[in-house]
Amino acid sequence: MKLRNVISGGLLLIAATAAVVIGPRQSRAEDDVSVQLDWVVRGNHAMFFVAQEKGYFKENGINVTSIQKGTGTPDALRLVANGNAEFGFGDLPTLAVSRSQGLPVVAIAAVNQHSPLAMISLVKHKPLSKPADLKGLNIGIHPAGSTYVFFKALLAANGMTEADVTKSTVSPPYENYLLLKRVDAVPGYIDAEVPELEAKAGGKGSLSIMLGADFGYQVYGSGVFTSEKIAEENPDLAKRFMAAYLRAFADVIADPAAAAAIVAKALPEYAEKQSVLVEQIEADIASTFNSDDTKAGGLGIMTEAKWQATLDTLQQQGLLKAPVAVKDVYTDAFLK
Repeated sequence: MKLRNVISGGLLLIAATAAVVIGPRQSRAEDDVSVQLDWVVRGNHAMFFVAQEKGYFKENGINVTSIQKGTGTPDALRLVANGNAEFGFGDLPTLAVSRSQGLPVVAIAAVNQHSPLAMISLVKHKPLSKPADLKGLNIGIHPAGSTYVFFKALLAANGMTEADVTKSTVSPPYENYLLLKRVDAVPGYIDAEVPELEAKAGGKGSLSIMLGADFGYQVYGSGVFTSEKIAEENPDLAKRFMAAYLRAFADVIADPAAAAAIVAKALPEYAEKQSVLVEQIEADIASTFNSDDTKAGGLGIMTEAKWQATLDTLQQQGLLKAPVAVKDVYTDAFLK
């Protein structure tokens, strides 16, 4: 990729991000764009809906024609790379793996500074306290998704292999297999599956949650990405898109309940799930949205050092099909 990453301590702080307003672009027609999500709508997708509802995209000369639900990060990446959507959201380590396979996509914001992925089990069935507790268990795996990338990396980081467990291939929503005790544990997101699972499994404390970030999985989580073509040939569009997105990001953190209400307004089928959306957002506020880097550089910040650590983790565990350079997987040019 030809873009040059510029790391600067002078990036917008969270409060400043919230205050930035890009004036209406009355002199030109709005750019139509579509957004491809990685999965069904979750709390960390709320920024797109908030920016749409509050007119932040419009103020930046952008008309978001659709925000599409997805079937997993790999598919979201392919759709954006192929031009079926201009921007996408998904797991950034999976983006790096796809990049090593030649897919022309590039990360433009790290929403989850720490991975929200964890191994999850039922406390009363198979409690987990350390990776070694997975040995001999029947693990439900969806082999085409970001959770499988995480699962393999977590095992490798802790001196284990897939031979140490029994794998059962499951289809989404694979959490049901856990509730029915057809599998002993599943990989999942603390900001997605956990609140819904807890509600079905008996409430707070009913799940055993082993966060990958606590056991060697030191990588970025999910984030916003675009095609290499847009990043190189239409950087103004990407910069305006991120200006709107980052403003909405600050709003979501400031008022999760209001953000959930906006999602429910856009998607009436979520009217009864607003409390779950709020719990998902609050889980991210507590564990993944902020880091030492965001204190200095603002929401969504990405650094060369953290991306190198992410790539090193994936490379050491044999997940990259070919070597990948840091400059090819991300650019921070649109966060300023």
